[in-house]
Amino acid sequence: MGLGCRLTEWGRTLPGVESICVKAFADALEVVPYTLAENAGLNPMNIVTELRNRHIQGDKHAGINVRKGCISNMLEENVLQPLLVSSSALKLATETVMMILKIDDVVMSRG
Repeated sequence: MGLGCRLTEWGRTLPGVESICVKAFADALEVVPYTLAENAGLNPMNIVTELRNRHIQGDKHAGINVRKGCISNMLEENVLQPLLVSSSALKLATETVMMILKIDDVVMSRG
């Protein structure tokens, strides 16, 4: 969620189409906590909104506690994830989207 918040802020400083692309990428990152909250039987809109607000306020360790059904400090809860896992997943997802867009561009130019 923190990355999405920072990308949104950065996107506001960019001109035109670049701003729209960065905002769309930031919005796509919110699918992860939304899906987690939904699968845990929580209200995803409320949870994601509260999580976003906590991250904007600087609480970088805030996360969804599915056992308690609320936002908690994940560091205090001893819920940690290696950086390599997150960065690899993000890189793979980004590369996949870029390949799809390139293929879509080729198909559109031939059609």
